[in-house]
Amino acid sequence: MTTPFPFTAVVGQDDLRLALLLNAVSPAVGGVLVRGEKGTAKSTAVRALSALMPHLDVVSGCRFSCDPDAPDPACPDGPHEPGAFETRPARMVELPVGASEDRLVGALDIERALAEGVKAFEPGLLADAHRGILYVDEVNLLHDHLVDLLLDAAAMGASYVEREGVSVRHAARFLLVGTMNPEEGELRPQLLDRFGLTVEVAASREPDQRVEVVRRRLAYDDDPAGFAARWAGEETSVRQRIVAARELLPSVRLGDGALRQIAATCAAFEVDGMRADIVMARTATALAAWAGRTDVLAEDVRQAALLALPHRRRRNPFDAPGLDEDKLDETLEEFAEPEDDDDPDPDGGPGGGGGGGGQPEPDAGPQDGDAGARPEAGEDGEPRASGAGEQSPVRAAEPFRTKVLSVPGIGEGAAGRRSRARTEHGRTTGARRPQGALTKLHLAATVQAAAPHQRARGRSGRGLVVRRDDLRQATREGREGNLVLFVVDASGSMAARQRMSAVKGAVLSLLLDAYQRRDKVGLVTFRGSAAELVLPPTSSVDAAAARLESLPTGGRTPLAAGLLKAHDVLRVERLRDPARRALVVLVTDGRATGGPEPVAFAGRAARLFAAEGTASVVVDCESGPVRLGLAGQLAGELGGTAVTLDELRADSIAGLVKDVQGTSRRAA
Repeated sequence: MTTPFPFTAVVGQDDLRLALLLNAVSPAVGGVLVRGEKGTAKSTAVRALSALMPHLDVVSGCRFSCDPDAPDPACPDGPHEPGAFETRPARMVELPVGASEDRLVGALDIERALAEGVKAFEPGLLADAHRGILYVDEVNLLHDHLVDLLLDAAAMGASYVEREGVSVRHAARFLLVGTMNPEEGELRPQLLDRFGLTVEVAASREPDQRVEVVRRRLAYDDDPAGFAARWAGEETSVRQRIVAARELLPSVRLGDGALRQIAATCAAFEVDGMRADIVMARTATALAAWAGRTDVLAEDVRQAALLALPHRRRRNPFDAPGLDEDKLDETLEEFAEPEDDDDPDPDGGPGGGGGGGGQPEPDAGPQDGDAGARPEAGEDGEPRASGAGEQSPVRAAEPFRTKVLSVPGIGEGAAGRRSRARTEHGRTTGARRPQGALTKLHLAATVQAAAPHQRARGRSGRGLVVRRDDLRQATREGREGNLVLFVVDASGSMAARQRMSAVKGAVLSLLLDAYQRRDKVGLVTFRGSAAELVLPPTSSVDAAAARLESLPTGGRTPLAAGLLKAHDVLRVERLRDPARRALVVLVTDGRATGGPEPVAFAGRAARLFAAEGTASVVVDCESGPVRLGLAGQLAGELGGTAVTLDELRADSIAGLVKDVQGTSRRAA
């Protein structure tokens, strides 16, 4: 068995370690979401925590880790007789990104259930994680329906498997930890809210601390067992402190003053719902127990807010998570209990309040702010003297709700909310023979297939004689996410400031729509003499918005180059993800300049998309009293459709834009 890296040997990352320990003390806090760049010890810290968890007494032979002192009365392996039990370490179960629903919640043998009335159940990862840790690396890449199942089980403390009226329930209480790199895409706000705490992690910029990280890692790699032995004393101390905090937790008093501070803080930051208040209360209580106190203090409330609120505050989806600590301190001071007047600390508190909790958050904040939420954006916008006609970037206009753009036909891509697709979840549209393991039974079709053979099979009782060949898989239709590739004209013809502001506002609106519909997005721009892939296809819509904000304009209009660059991007993406269908959104006024026969060359490039059946829409940015209609002609060449900036709005009188139909082609 591999020796894990000691938890107490992790350098820095104080907030991450504290959040994990608080959940070890009180799993009711609701888990931890760890956000940050790669290589910041996220996975190392989570795996190391399992070695600190107290050992468990479990019923011997129970696949669901029932507590012998209080066995689950509904346990599928029960009822359990008192007596035999065994002691083992708490498990840490990892959920892979590509896991199926059956692997997560368990599988029910439908054939035996129908034919014999037997609930033959094979437990999944939720059962394995009961009373332990469930770790989901890259949780933002996990399918949404799996995240829903996971968080529902974490909230209810139980997992339910239901197939056509046959159900199995078992206990599933675990410490949930998810890690993610925000550059690879965000979780939906509804899912973010279900995680109790969140922590932002980043690599230290201090040379001494980085040296210590490397020194400890090399020492561990050379001799894992010896390195762990040198930290055994610290590990034992932390493990004993967790046990002591768990025992003290029921005695911790959450007074009315602390509750008022919690409620006032959640109201001040305009968080939705009441979950934030409850999580803050549980976290503050766990903090007091961890500190060995039986009363919750203002410093506990402050630290609880820093861990529980950043991912819950009301914000634009493209804003970076965070918390205004000055506003937090003002709120806590305003609702502080008057009994603190005799304490000398409040007089020196405004300056020292940020560091009074002993946490690195106030120091980490300026680092995040100094780095900026969008470092690439500033660099992209700086070289303003490279082209004679280049203009500095302009801000985008206010976004708006756009019409629905979708790809025609029925796909089989990743689950999302844009185009029609055959999916595991959705409305039932038919039945077929299962290919591989049966996951969604079509009961009526199964009975219909088995009915003609009952006499030949010697049926004598009431039960239906079902064979594997009779089973039918339900085919379902839902929605998929697409690759939305934006191809934006940034040439001089688009450079009028009000016009480009409106164009950026339209693209930002479409990006918001892509965020909500779980699409991948990419961004190609063209101006001067060439086209550039500003953002390779990614699930991080935030990154696309950042690139858009810093986009300069000016120069000629190499329309053909932009189309050819987009065509090349789609060719590569088809090899990487052949099931994901693409939608090209070309934002231009239709003009083409520069090079020999620019209009004819652009037309030939556009016809490549039409020949391959790529769905496309042209957002016509032409303005003024005289319109040449070039964007409409280009849409005909692409085999797509054209909409003006005004028609793109969902409340436009032109009606809803539905499928991007090939029938809308126009003659060149």
